[in-house]
Amino acid sequence: QVQLVESGGGLVQPGGSLRLSCAASSANKFDFNAMGWYRQGPGKQRVLVAAVTSGGITDYEASLKDRFSASRDNTMNTLYLHMNRLKSEDTAVYYCAAAPTIATLPLGSWGRGTQVTVSS
Repeated sequence: QVQLVESGGGLVQPGGSLRLSCAASSANKFDFNAMGWYRQGPGKQRVLVAAVTSGGITDYEASLKDRFSASRDNTMNTLYLHMNRLKSEDTAVYYCAAAPTIATLPLGSWGRGTQVTVSS
């Protein structure tokens, strides 16, 4: 089991930027070899935003790749999501997930989520 703590959410105006952080802790680092960000907007399903392995392999939702960037600090066991040119449709609860592989993220450990609201 991996403990995940997200931070960095909040209210931001359209066009603004925000950075989310997710700190992982576990007795076995392989349990969070892959870490990812998902989001769930109002009335929508939870979807993958971006994922990164400890070796630097990435997977992105294609429509977000030009505005969102995920990075990882393996020394701090922390995953980041850099969000730029935010739009109202980016409003969602953003969840951090961890698992041995990107493919198994949906079955892995989850954080409690952090709310991002894009509004003027």
